Amino acid sequence: MFVKYINSCHLMITRNDLSSDCHPWQLIINTTIPCWRTSSFLLMMPSSPSTSPLHVSPAILSLLDQLESNLVELETRGEPTWPKLVEPLEKIKDRLSVVWGIVNHLNAVMDSPELRSAIEEVQPEKVKFQLRLDQSKPVYTAFKAIRQSSEWESLNEARKRIVEAQIKEAVLNGVSLEDDKRQRFNEIQQELEKLAQQFEENILDATNKFEKLITDKKDIEGMTATGLAMAAQMAVSKGHENATAENGPWTVTLAGPSYRSIMQHAKNRSLREELYRAYVTRASTGVLDNTEIINHILKLRLEKAKLLRFDNYAEVSMETKMATVDKAEELIEELCNACHSSAIQDMEDLEIFAKGHNAVEANQLRHWDINFWSERLRESRYDINEEELRAFFPLSRVIEGLFSLGKKLFGINIYPADGLAPVWNNDVRFYCVKNLSDVPIAYFYFDPYSRPHGKRGGAWVDLVVGRSRVVSHDATSCRLPVVHIVCNQTPPLAGKPSLMTFREVEALFHEFGHALQHMLTNQDEGLVSGTKGVEWDAVELPSQFMEHWCYQRDTLMSIAKHYKTGESLPEDICSKLLATRTFRAGSELLRQLRFASVDLELHKNYIPGGLESVFDIDQRVSRKTQVMPLQPEDRFLCSFSHIFADTYASGYYSYQWAEVLAADAFSAFEEAGLNNEKAVKETGIKFRETVLALGGGKSPLQVFIDFRGREPSPEPLRRYYGLKPALAVS
Repeated sequence: MFVKYINSCHLMITRNDLSSDCHPWQLIINTTIPCWRTSSFLLMMPSSPSTSPLHVSPAILSLLDQLESNLVELETRGEPTWPKLVEPLEKIKDRLSVVWGIVNHLNAVMDSPELRSAIEEVQPEKVKFQLRLDQSKPVYTAFKAIRQSSEWESLNEARKRIVEAQIKEAVLNGVSLEDDKRQRFNEIQQELEKLAQQFEENILDATNKFEKLITDKKDIEGMTATGLAMAAQMAVSKGHENATAENGPWTVTLAGPSYRSIMQHAKNRSLREELYRAYVTRASTGVLDNTEIINHILKLRLEKAKLLRFDNYAEVSMETKMATVDKAEELIEELCNACHSSAIQDMEDLEIFAKGHNAVEANQLRHWDINFWSERLRESRYDINEEELRAFFPLSRVIEGLFSLGKKLFGINIYPADGLAPVWNNDVRFYCVKNLSDVPIAYFYFDPYSRPHGKRGGAWVDLVVGRSRVVSHDATSCRLPVVHIVCNQTPPLAGKPSLMTFREVEALFHEFGHALQHMLTNQDEGLVSGTKGVEWDAVELPSQFMEHWCYQRDTLMSIAKHYKTGESLPEDICSKLLATRTFRAGSELLRQLRFASVDLELHKNYIPGGLESVFDIDQRVSRKTQVMPLQPEDRFLCSFSHIFADTYASGYYSYQWAEVLAADAFSAFEEAGLNNEKAVKETGIKFRETVLALGGGKSPLQVFIDFRGREPSPEPLRRYYGLKPALAVS
């Protein structure tokens, strides 16, 4: 499967004279292959069953040699014109990002010691070439020449943004540094890449390390049928072949579905406490301790910022965002003020409810009590039960409803294309997206289920290949985008299909929104298609916009059908589920603001080796952003991969920034009339033609104005979540 998937990713070509005995990894990087010839697929099957991750290193090194030759040719023969500079540069960047993206993707979904070793071996050479490319003075000088040329005004907006972005990125990547400073900058980049990889591996290993076998049914009382089936299935995988959901034994872990099930439903308070403490201290002890990695990352980022003549790393990060540091802090402060009183009320409601049920912990609720009593209060207040709701959200029906929504809003049809593309796991699906004329416009993989011990947690979307004219076979048509949608939801259990929680439904809609921005872009310039070139704090707009549709009655009714009977969700339950939207909304927002606040504080004010440790800062920040103080031993930062192993450093606030935009965007549909099918379609097409289509070819603020007819308003967000003071994004 590993090899078949590799070939499918890079051999999206028409039938040609490829040699059947060519090494599959070599196929990826072989410059003689006329790759990307058309939008159709031909997927070369593996020629050797022995091909493995061990072939990553030689293939990548060979690719880097070829790209170095391409870069040298560009530097010596290139001219400050679009065909002679930008197009060959895009081809170099594209090949590197596609191949390295495949390797990183496989590392995330089918981790193995062999693949880790291969990445460790080749990553320094990849980073070395990336720096060589980013710091090319001939390329930088040529872009500045375009910017200063008489032809500048004749360029369209997308091309102008490409030129300006390339100049800015070159400076941020150290092109202006000389000699010793550049050498030190490059050493920092190498070390940061290595540390980020180690950080992520430590989280996965620490998560997988924790297992608890439970043999006494009393110890797991309160668990749902799904939770018990999942724990029994895990026990079977660990060698307890006679384990059953009814009689056990049961194995619980820190993997998302298992952990959430325990925290929400297990009556055994000591079990909840044990798992909570294990979860918030992941990767904080022993050989998997990420503490020093965090300290080193922050120290290196600060040093990097100083080399670039910034005061702190937060300022570096904001160079590629809509906001400034001050604007981001202002938004966080306003949101905290808006939701703090609601969060206090949420806590008081829980305490009163727990006391009403004679809970011994009612007078002193702790962190491991919150989700449990919140779920009980939700069940009581709205008379709905998560386990019973699952039966109305089989994955197949949710997917069908989601695709129908895509057709209704954006004029697309989505069809299964399984068999066209080999996959890395039997549960992975492959789909083709077509316009209403039945012409393919994109493809995507969907990897839905949690797989402990090989797949990292969370949900995400990655680009396999983006839309681009330059890399097409004739430079006039476009290569079509292909993306991965990856989730970690509950798998099929005990003979039942995957039955989703409503949170899992929201997560799927969220990730589909990200995928849409890649798949429905109409930018032919590959450097600004999809999310490329989009200021990072606007990237979450489509994803959070799609979440709003989960709470739209017609959409909810279209996806909620009983997996056995096909019965629609009863009307009264639908109304109750919609009403839960604001349940503990203040608390949930405040939790996110803790993450955004500590992210900015660490990257703006943290002094490496100073009086405050990173955990001291987290505790200090949490006193403003949490109603309940953190546990003294809380080491959440050691698993905060968003800012230490991903692209959200000094950017976690982007979720809240984009949430304002997304709420306002959805309100356009409300104003048009959600029951007015014609108006909804017209508004959906407008959203597609602006937010989803324009990519990084236009500033996100102008894109929003093109869609909405005005600058964003904070009022819809306030209304959706019951926030009191007005908020502002500008």
